[in-house]
Amino acid sequence: MAMDSFAGKLAVVTGGGSGMGRELTRQLAGQGCSVAGCDLNPDTMAETADLAQAEAPAGVRVTGHACDVADEAQVLRFRDEVLAEHASDHVDLVFSNAGAGGGGSFAAGDREEWERIFAIDWWGVYYCARAFLPLLIASGDGVLVNTSSVNGLWASLGPGMPQTAYSTAKFAVRGFTEALIEDLRTNAPQVRVALVLPGHVGTNIVANSFRARGLPEPENLSDAQVSEMIPAAMRDVLIQGSILPEGRPATTCASSWCRPAPTSGTRRRSARPRRRPSSWTACARGPGGS
Repeated sequence: MAMDSFAGKLAVVTGGGSGMGRELTRQLAGQGCSVAGCDLNPDTMAETADLAQAEAPAGVRVTGHACDVADEAQVLRFRDEVLAEHASDHVDLVFSNAGAGGGGSFAAGDREEWERIFAIDWWGVYYCARAFLPLLIASGDGVLVNTSSVNGLWASLGPGMPQTAYSTAKFAVRGFTEALIEDLRTNAPQVRVALVLPGHVGTNIVANSFRARGLPEPENLSDAQVSEMIPAAMRDVLIQGSILPEGRPATTCASSWCRPAPTSGTRRRSARPRRRPSSWTACARGPGGS
């Protein structure tokens, strides 16, 4: 059964500080849904909360929280903050949207970086499902939306361009979510689950991934650092796809890749180039995966 309205509901959005998470928060709040968002970056999360609150109708509450979803203790703290600040004993929607890129090579890359990216992209989804599923069940009509990626279908960026940590995690998210369809249908029919596999979307994921890995802002990287992270073969493919500018220094390419996140005024241009829902919240309306 589809969710007819978001009005009066309470949603949780991870990775709400920018990109798809920010747009989800704004659209949900604009449609009368209270939202608790979290992000690794508390400043950008606060900006999102302010934007969404300003656009929301009366009675809607939007809160921003700092949380590293790769840390289960922080996820549990975030859950407790949501219930306390929204004076609720349940949540109606959970969008596990937080993610980071990196960890390209398992064979030649840095193990610490690989495991950090995998932890954000997989364990973050798992910890949020563990923490919030009982609250979705308590809703009586809950929806869990997990964000995978086209790299959950295709495990590289192309020939010579491994993407192992990110792709492994996104395959795990896809498999987990598809497995939950029958699990929830059988054991928790009050909750539906949806899987999102976006392609290239103009968000801040690259810049956010740099921060998550302790790297400088893209404009402050040296050409050598950029060349290490975006090999020449990858840059050629991205240039052919009009994602990066041609004939520019590596640092300019890195900055160009970190395009601003889509907003309500730009999402039709910057979102998936192929067929897509008319709004970021459409995946939660149904028909759901279970």
